[in-house]
Amino acid sequence: MTSTWEDFFAKHPPPQDLNQTENLLKTFIEKHLKENNKVVLITSGGTMIPLEHNTVRFVDNFSAGSRGATSAEYFLEHKYAVIFMYRLKSLEPFTRHFIGHKVLDMLNLTEEADKCTVTVVPEHTEKVAMVLRKYKKTMKQDKLIQISFSSLTEYLWLLRTVCQALACLKDKALLYLAAAVSDFYVPFDEMSEHKIPSSGPPTISLQLVPKMLEPLVSLWVPEAFVISFKLETDENVLVSKARTALNKYKHNLVIANMLQTRKQQVIIVSKENDYVLSLTNEQMKNGEEIEKFIVDDIVLKHKDFSKLRSSNSTYRFISIT
Repeated sequence: MTSTWEDFFAKHPPPQDLNQTENLLKTFIEKHLKENNKVVLITSGGTMIPLEHNTVRFVDNFSAGSRGATSAEYFLEHKYAVIFMYRLKSLEPFTRHFIGHKVLDMLNLTEEADKCTVTVVPEHTEKVAMVLRKYKKTMKQDKLIQISFSSLTEYLWLLRTVCQALACLKDKALLYLAAAVSDFYVPFDEMSEHKIPSSGPPTISLQLVPKMLEPLVSLWVPEAFVISFKLETDENVLVSKARTALNKYKHNLVIANMLQTRKQQVIIVSKENDYVLSLTNEQMKNGEEIEKFIVDDIVLKHKDFSKLRSSNSTYRFISIT
């Protein structure tokens, strides 16, 4: 059974701090609308499916948020303002370079009497300074806001909220939907109130998550440039499934990738054609990231998209007069 997107929002309560998020978005988007900046929404990370209202157990899906966090930095380099909507505790822009215990290995501690001094190990100074410089510049220009989610319900409420806020930007808005959104969920009114007893194997009925691309493209942010992602483990169906989604939902691009090679190769699928972007083994060894080439390609396409919409608007105006 599949509920409609309207049913989903009617039956699942919004996040408690949604009003605060709306105010944050309004301020951010109004600023960049006045400055005539392009704004990209990047969704990143996986979505949790709670099995109980007082959640102890949940179903999760695979995603560390690497694609989204990395892409955010490259969009910032192209002077986009970025709304980074990410799974709590997944990778984030800038801090992604310093994860785990390794960050402590990059620091020196000097103790003299009652004074402690922390410095960066010389061999890491250049990298830390480069990342910190970019981060400080971004924050000084107010080019990045981050909004976190955990559950599928939080993600979908936030997605609709951000899209509706972005609608005023028209073709200057770009949606880069890289989050790994679950295809299944347990409806709110079918969840156990408390922890499911472990006295025996539970029977859990999952429903299909309603597809949000359709209302997103046609209703919420109809003039934006919209990109979705398709990840598969079977190469034989990858492009065909991407093209099916593109034809069904009428958005602009699908970025298709195989689970096994997602860090080295993607296929860009548009209405007109499809083509491969890939890194050589040498580029991989040198630390180059496929996201740079993805974002470079998308920025050009977004520019062409805006030009086309602008020329079509001019044509319609001339025709009317």
